[in-house]
Amino acid sequence: MALSLDREAYYRRVKRLYGNWQKGEDDYANVDAIVVSVGVDEEIVYAKSTALQTWLFGYELTDTIMVFCVDKILFMASKKKVEFLKQIANSKGSENANGVPTITLLVREKNESNKGNFEKMIEALKGSKSGKRIGVFSKDKFPGEFMKNWNDCLSKEGFEKVDISAVVAYTIAVKEDGELNLMRKAAAITSEVFNKFFKERVMEIVDADEKVRHSKLAESVEKAIEEKKYLSGADPSTVEMCYPPIIQSGGNYNLKFSVVSDKNHMHFGAITCAMGIRYKSYCSNLVRTLMVDPPQEVQDNYTFLLQLQEELLKELRHGVKLCEVYAAVMDVVKKQKPELLNKITKNLGFAMGIEFREGSLVINSKNQHRLKKGMVFSINVGFSDLTNKEGKKPEERTYALFVGDTVLVDEDGPATILTSVKKKVKNVGIFLKNEDEEEEEEEKDEAEDLLGRSSRAAALLTERTRNELTAEEKRRAHQKELAMQLNEEAKRRLTEQKGEQQIQKARKSNISYKNPSLMPKEPHIREMKIYIDKKYETVIMPVFGIATPFHIATIKNISMSVEGDYTYLRINFYCPGSALGRNEGNIFPNPEATFVKEITYRASNMKTPGEQTVPALNLQNAFRIIKEVQKRYKTREAEEKEKEGIVKQDSLIINLNRSNPKLKDLYIRPNIAQKRMQGSLEAHVNGFRFTSVRGDKVDILYNNIKHALFQPCDGEMIIVLHFHLKNAIMFGKKRHTDVQFYTEVGEITTDLGKHQHMHDRDDLYAEQMEREMRHKLKTAFKNFIEKVEALTKEELEFEVPFRDLGFNGAPYRSTCLLQPTSSALVNCTEWPPFVVTLDEVELIHFERVQFHLKNFDMVIVYKDYSKKVTMINAIPVASLDPIKEWLNSCDLKYTEGVQSLNWTKIMKTIVDDPEGFFEQGGWSFLEPEGEGSDAEVGESESEIEDETFNPSEDEYEEEEEDSDEDYSSEAEESDYSKESMGSEEESGKDWDELEEEARKADRESRYEEEEEQSRSLSRKRKGPAHSSSRRSSHSRSPGRSSGPPKKKRK
Repeated sequence: MALSLDREAYYRRVKRLYGNWQKGEDDYANVDAIVVSVGVDEEIVYAKSTALQTWLFGYELTDTIMVFCVDKILFMASKKKVEFLKQIANSKGSENANGVPTITLLVREKNESNKGNFEKMIEALKGSKSGKRIGVFSKDKFPGEFMKNWNDCLSKEGFEKVDISAVVAYTIAVKEDGELNLMRKAAAITSEVFNKFFKERVMEIVDADEKVRHSKLAESVEKAIEEKKYLSGADPSTVEMCYPPIIQSGGNYNLKFSVVSDKNHMHFGAITCAMGIRYKSYCSNLVRTLMVDPPQEVQDNYTFLLQLQEELLKELRHGVKLCEVYAAVMDVVKKQKPELLNKITKNLGFAMGIEFREGSLVINSKNQHRLKKGMVFSINVGFSDLTNKEGKKPEERTYALFVGDTVLVDEDGPATILTSVKKKVKNVGIFLKNEDEEEEEEEKDEAEDLLGRSSRAAALLTERTRNELTAEEKRRAHQKELAMQLNEEAKRRLTEQKGEQQIQKARKSNISYKNPSLMPKEPHIREMKIYIDKKYETVIMPVFGIATPFHIATIKNISMSVEGDYTYLRINFYCPGSALGRNEGNIFPNPEATFVKEITYRASNMKTPGEQTVPALNLQNAFRIIKEVQKRYKTREAEEKEKEGIVKQDSLIINLNRSNPKLKDLYIRPNIAQKRMQGSLEAHVNGFRFTSVRGDKVDILYNNIKHALFQPCDGEMIIVLHFHLKNAIMFGKKRHTDVQFYTEVGEITTDLGKHQHMHDRDDLYAEQMEREMRHKLKTAFKNFIEKVEALTKEELEFEVPFRDLGFNGAPYRSTCLLQPTSSALVNCTEWPPFVVTLDEVELIHFERVQFHLKNFDMVIVYKDYSKKVTMINAIPVASLDPIKEWLNSCDLKYTEGVQSLNWTKIMKTIVDDPEGFFEQGGWSFLEPEGEGSDAEVGESESEIEDETFNPSEDEYEEEEEDSDEDYSSEAEESDYSKESMGSEEESGKDWDELEEEARKADRESRYEEEEEQSRSLSRKRKGPAHSSSRRSSHSRSPGRSSGPPKKKRK
């Protein structure tokens, strides 16, 4: 037989079996010998006899009898099986060499009654201890002639049989490392099948409103394990289901693993799913409840169920009794929700291994067995027969919640979950949006039973205009509520912050010499020349015949020029009132002192007789050295400034375990050195460590990560893990709040020097390879993320941007794709990255929203008004509605206007006088005041506001706009209304289009008259109004906007 047997494992395990038997605890004490007989029965999946065989040999051996006596072991099997077992039979010279009794192998004869072999075994049994009591697995009864003969033989001899199922189960319940690896793999496959197949399938069914029977769905899960893509790289022949998947919904629930999925259609409420996968004979189990549009009460009960599971995990520790674990969980139920006491499952789990359910190790109120490190349990907590008060139909009124995982018992601390499938409400809840909520009641009642969600698409097409209108109206109503909340919250926040005065830092006073004795005694100083003391970073200059030291920090800049026979050196100093650079502090320690603004020195270029050098050489040297010292000083100051305000991080706790989640061959951005370097990212106990190939280390702690983002490589050239940090960290002599690790999936640049690119490259093959590479990388990154989330117990959660909601814009210089995540708006692929946390945003304002412009700008105002607003320019106007929809769903207030505003001035006005700002209506100044003819009414009062919020200066310049904006306003007004119907287009138009254009021209001439009236009232407007503006821009009160109209580029 080509099968190999792990001898070491066999000897190790037989020793453990004999060791426990010799201790003589529990049922082992009453046993003189152990008999295990296995027949043939295809219907038996789990039996203690076959489990013991698998544990010892790695295989099930049918029609085999094993007799364990005190001093010898006998195996009786067919000829082929005996050949296989010879691998562990002791050679004659080394009996008991491995510390286990010798093995005798007996060959079973097919045709005869095997009388001789039976007699040998009976004799051995009688010779073991007192030879009366034999340990058997009383539940295992195999059919067949061979088993019948053997059992008759035993009965004839009158042996007393003792059931040792429980004690053997306890012996093999503690798993070795090899067994644990198999169980981890089984759990990983179960998680993969649930996440990638079952959950996705349920989402499809709910989305498409399909009618699918529970039994059919269960069958499809069983078929899925035949496909390699769901098996985490395992061989399909080594994978099987522990039991047929159990899917239940619609009020009929039985929270046991012995039931089968019924033939009822799946109901979109609470859907419980239990599935377990067996890998190389080792089992795993997973239970989840998916909830479609769960009411708040259901969500609360589910959250409580998760809390109970957490409690259960905490109690599963080495040495604790199973009944104590059960009691601790029940105590939590009694204290917090006693009404659920009779709804909870009767037991909370069971030990698992080669057998799916170990009946003697169940977590209930009576079990006295103690937990041991290395045991694996399937823990399952559920509530059944719960009542949904909001349910109208019978199947909606009753629901159940069920959660279960495969866990490993540790020495101390909570048990480790092996099935890393997320289970929070947001991960298992499916929330649907009904687009026709605003329909009339009678239509809704009639259609409720007849029309499913599938027919909503048709309804949407036929009544598209009306639905779009209702969507806009819904948005407006919601925005109105948000506007009120926004002003109230902002007012309260600013009032609370009023007491906190910001302390401005005084400019560091740089003293050259603390006492005169430190002044250098150089000949240059005595000769009244300029001398630079590099040690103290000081320039000593002669002023009125006195050598005067000036620290390098007081010098703003220097210049040198040669005019005729003379060289001039001009030195400018910092002083109050001088225009300071952006980075220099404008606060002086003593502003009342007398300051020198500038000094100019002159020296001759002519050599005087007897001198070796020209006098101007001193000025030339001074100029060069001052520049050097200044550069060195500024570099040091910049480094110190970078380090300022850096929050000291905890130390990274290194996990020396080699199985840490790890990603190799990644690049880091920003670069550690000037050249980019590869390295590996490894997750440890409390943070990540990136180690470059050169040995540089960058540590990022989990508690310092504000957003962990995973940008897959779909449609991108790189795959990215991005960390946006709470507090900046230092590396490469700079501080960084954004760090990302990426790898390239395609070739961002093509190297034309490579020979194969130029000649024989097979493009199809290359594309295929790239596709495979993308898939491989995505899988590796996802596995890393899942392991990290499991390691941090989901405290660190990676967000994936929603590409479908993405829009193009230019937050910096170049246009990029900005994508929302559940808590931020991000772009990770371009550098510098762009991350805005939605919780920190006060409101969003859209600028330049006009009918004839292709683009608009988006301004993000933060809750911290001292923070500079963020501008995103050049967003295509087609993205406006989707962005509004997204912001509305995130409960974020947005406003829009036709002009660009001077936000620096607006924010300064608000911060200087918050009370005044909110008394005048707060952020409502950005809102459109009325529609159409109401526009003139608000004119006079809005003029006042124009004075307060009219921050644009004449020199305010705009970003580059599209070519269609590059004409002047004057030309537009005079020409547009007359010539916009240009005759060159008319030749190809039909009557309908021409009539529509005529109507438009009439409307525009009416708007022009209204503009004339409003212009005579308000003289504040700089430049003529646009006759082509769409109605919505005219509906705003003309004086309402807080900035002048844009200047067009001439």
